[in-house]
Amino acid sequence: MEQALHDHTHGRGKVIFGLTMAIALCSISQLCWKYATTGVPADSTAFHTLLITFTRASFWIAAGLYIWQFFNWMMVLKYADLSFAQPITAGSYVVVGVASWLIFGEALPPHRLVGTGLILAGVILISQSAHRSAPHARSIGVLVPAGPPELEEHP
Repeated sequence: MEQALHDHTHGRGKVIFGLTMAIALCSISQLCWKYATTGVPADSTAFHTLLITFTRASFWIAAGLYIWQFFNWMMVLKYADLSFAQPITAGSYVVVGVASWLIFGEALPPHRLVGTGLILAGVILISQSAHRSAPHARSIGVLVPAGPPELEEHP
């Protein structure tokens, strides 16, 4: 009983840390993508835009953050339900919106602020639920990975 409580608490801490990292990595990478395209002429072709952005450090920083995010996400999903974790990462929408306003001087009109507030409210509501479903709930369905096949003994 005590071990189960320790495992749950320890797993919860890993989930909180991993989701915080997911929000931070996603937010910073999005800001780097934006910075990489700053100054690219609006009439540039997709190919020309790629050529310009590939030469910018912020592009490569964003790419590296996405790779880091991939490994972080694998660890989050090891300890949390996807139906819990993915909606929590919507917190990056809030961070990116505010950071875009502060860094790039982008507008935050009232309807965008209301939408951002609703996203934040949703993240807060979902964060109040358990991060892991009951074991029996996970075993229902056709996409649950099967273990190794059982070997039959023949007399």
